[in-house]
Amino acid sequence: MTSRRQLKAAEAIREVVATSILTELRDPRVKDVTVIGVEIDSDMRNAKVRVSVMGDEKQQALTLRGLQNSAGYLQSKIAARIDTRYTPRLTFKIDKGLNNALEVSRILEELRKETPPPSDDAAADTSEDAS
Repeated sequence: MTSRRQLKAAEAIREVVATSILTELRDPRVKDVTVIGVEIDSDMRNAKVRVSVMGDEKQQALTLRGLQNSAGYLQSKIAARIDTRYTPRLTFKIDKGLNNALEVSRILEELRKETPPPSDDAAADTSEDAS
């Protein structure tokens, strides 16, 4: 079970990491990144940052490598923001949830285009049966 303290720390870490990526990181590999959420261990020594990266698999891998290389800088920003005994060690993980949702939406749109709309005769038959 996640404690209130962990939830507050995770939200603070998410905010610091997202802001720092957006405004302070100068690594050209890190672009089109959205911080989805943070999962923090119960001892608050490790934090897993879930990110969404727009682009193909190659771009995602490149961005993930850039984020891992920037982890020390981001940890120093976190240390300045939250007051804990240990500054959590950051690991980054690609969150596929947004990509999966876009893919499902695309498939549903294709299916909608393939199936013909109901004919007017069928609609008229059902309205007569209802009366």
